[in-house]
Amino acid sequence: MLIEDERELHIRGVHIDWDKIDRRSYLWNIPAIAGVNDLTFHKPITFFVGENGSGKSTLLEAIAVAYGFNPEGGTKNYSFSTYDSHSQLHDAMRIIKGRFKPGWGYFLRAESFYNVATAEEEYNREYGKSLYFHEKSHGESFLAMAQNNFKQNGIYLLDEPEAALSPQRQLTLLLEIMECANKESQFIIVSHSPILLGMPNAEILSFDEGEIHACGYTDTDSYKVTEMFINNRELILKRLLEG
Repeated sequence: MLIEDERELHIRGVHIDWDKIDRRSYLWNIPAIAGVNDLTFHKPITFFVGENGSGKSTLLEAIAVAYGFNPEGGTKNYSFSTYDSHSQLHDAMRIIKGRFKPGWGYFLRAESFYNVATAEEEYNREYGKSLYFHEKSHGESFLAMAQNNFKQNGIYLLDEPEAALSPQRQLTLLLEIMECANKESQFIIVSHSPILLGMPNAEILSFDEGEIHACGYTDTDSYKVTEMFINNRELILKRLLEG
């Protein structure tokens, strides 16, 4: 089941006006981002990959906020703030939208999902429609979010959705994403998961080496390090433990 890529995307790309960003901002010190004026998306599923601190989540968060999502996550109907940690990048960003408006959307931030789960219960308690995320395990709540929010003709921005999931559940999530993407939806995902990154026909953009560039699946560090460890576990552990 391959994802169709010859179709109009909800987010075709982004433009960043760096004149609107304070010269003292830490954003100038993130090489992969500081070098970007325009970024174009080509496929219904795009992955951001790279080392910690390379700017993946910062860019995804800015796209989400510029598109109208709450900085801490949720649907576009969510409006709450526990702690404002997002950068000013969204203020300098213009979203290049497709011709067709999505019917639904969701922004998932693994680090603030607890806050979103609390807001979800408060918003839906009076209607009796709450998914009661807090009554589920962390992994079960992530999957429940996906299964109840991944809909046809949607836009989904996911920051490390694998964080709470076992390898088996990551495969379940992979299938959910592919099925949804085949129904006119678009995904932009930050991930370190060699399972999710193996999704067929997805675009992978690496933030390593100081610039955003296209990357093949087997060229990602997530794949290479995992493969190396599995195939050479005893030797690698011996070298690590010997200092």
